[in-house]
Amino acid sequence: MNHEETALSPENLEAIASLCPRRWDYYYTRSKLSTDPVYGAVLAHVRGSKLPLLDIGCGIGLLSHYLRAMGQDAAVTGFDYDARKIKAACIMAVRAGVRDVHFDHGDARTQMPDFHGHVVILDILQFFTEAEQNTLLTSAAARVAPGGSLIIRSGLQDDSWRFRITVFVDYFAKFCLWMKAAPTRYPDAAQFHRVLEKAGLEVSIQPLWGGTPFNNFLIIGQRAG
Repeated sequence: MNHEETALSPENLEAIASLCPRRWDYYYTRSKLSTDPVYGAVLAHVRGSKLPLLDIGCGIGLLSHYLRAMGQDAAVTGFDYDARKIKAACIMAVRAGVRDVHFDHGDARTQMPDFHGHVVILDILQFFTEAEQNTLLTSAAARVAPGGSLIIRSGLQDDSWRFRITVFVDYFAKFCLWMKAAPTRYPDAAQFHRVLEKAGLEVSIQPLWGGTPFNNFLIIGQRAG
């Protein structure tokens, strides 16, 4: 899928941003949805699927609004550790009048919703220890239904300039209080293969830099249908 097929229209972009309860969230949403390639990457793997989707670390729920705007009507459950973001996500869902979109507050390291479908984990693994990452990945993989995908975006640890920028921005996000924690450990590719293949998923990893300077990769764990 090319950019034209995954980009929001200006009208849809403004409509989603206008749902935000805070001005900071409004500008963040406009920037995030117009520049971050991860939304289109998720869409490419779930487009046309009727399986529900679990968004672990959903933040204020932007993925759910993006998918609805792009014509995806499967149920979405968002789950996040940050109670403020979940509150904002719930407000935005009510304002949008979307159906089959729900948000819950909780810690993915110790509790996960009962679920089977597609599972998405975007940009949160670096805040956990290696043991916590492995537990979360195993638990997420167990929730992937036959024919479903575990879709992960994560920075990978290496010696590149992209990795150094990624670390700096994660610390800055903690400094400005957008994220509640500083990064703890960045995974590597071998870890994803080891943990997810043991859980019965076929794993592929590819760069997802887009127009950003970040050392982001798209990790797909596919369960046979």
